[in-house]
Amino acid sequence: MKNLIFVYLLLLTIIGCSDGKELLTNNDPSKYQLEENVVWASPAGFDLTLDIYSPVSNRGSYPVLVIFHGGGWLINDNSIMDQMSQYLATNSEYVICNVNYRLLSDQDNSVTLDEIVEDAFGAVIWIKHNISKYKGDNSRIAVTGDSAGAHLSAMIVNSGTNLSSDEEFRNNLSFTPTYLPNGKTAEQASKENVLNVQAAILSYGAFDVYKAGVEGLESLKNPFWLFSRSKARGVFGKEYSPINNPAMYKALSPIYNIPEREEKILPPQLLLVGSEDGLTTPLSVKEYATKLESFGQETEYWEYANRNHAFLDSGSNLFLGSSFEKDAPQALDKMIDFLDTVFKL
Repeated sequence: MKNLIFVYLLLLTIIGCSDGKELLTNNDPSKYQLEENVVWASPAGFDLTLDIYSPVSNRGSYPVLVIFHGGGWLINDNSIMDQMSQYLATNSEYVICNVNYRLLSDQDNSVTLDEIVEDAFGAVIWIKHNISKYKGDNSRIAVTGDSAGAHLSAMIVNSGTNLSSDEEFRNNLSFTPTYLPNGKTAEQASKENVLNVQAAILSYGAFDVYKAGVEGLESLKNPFWLFSRSKARGVFGKEYSPINNPAMYKALSPIYNIPEREEKILPPQLLLVGSEDGLTTPLSVKEYATKLESFGQETEYWEYANRNHAFLDSGSNLFLGSSFEKDAPQALDKMIDFLDTVFKL
């Protein structure tokens, strides 16, 4: 069954993804100003960029929504979220930041999963430090993402104070953000809670990297390695495995890092999943939502009837008979309503 799910996702990627440049009925460029390919960090000379959509109405500043794309940490870039970004910029008043991060397959297939999390952390810190230039209010920030992007968003929410200047994740299971302002250490950033956000929207997220590792994430059972033209390997390097090094994989799994409310109050979270999703199933997402609630955290769960995985992606999918314009708007309107409630707009 799992192999069939992965084959389906491969077909989804091959057939369903477009570059997001087609004529849209849910995009009005007159409502926003777009800054594309803004470089926010360059780890080892590898430029990381984001696209920023700023409302053109007359308010002084706006809340910010940060988007992380999906693709199993192996494929895609932020263009897969272009239509989502355009829809949100057209139908709401938020500064939208559509972020690129490194993939496992980048830098000669040497990137590790902890480094991808550090990219996500760094992107949020860069945005907080710079977004006022684009009309954004850095005290009102929400994060979102789908699939692997939801994982990154959940890591920001759950583990954003677990920072260290020691760049050897294997030694301390802590993170060194890819970007920090000049003169600020990771420890200072942790003490100041610079990764604090006010809301999170997690769409069909992958919340248990440990379990995924046991079930074949690092092997050719996961054909995204093949599709990314990369050799399957351990996400931390060949010498590590979930069986021998479970703590490393669990440190990257949001489901094992939910704080008790008495310890830390997490922001309101909206979890979405399609009722027919065979990869990140409604059962797995509901399990995460239930665990958040059991720790006293504010959570809303929404199951999208008759939809499968990746209903927020740009373009259309002939194999599934789905398309962004048909399937995404209802979910995006749900997200806008959630954010408007949190930010009292």
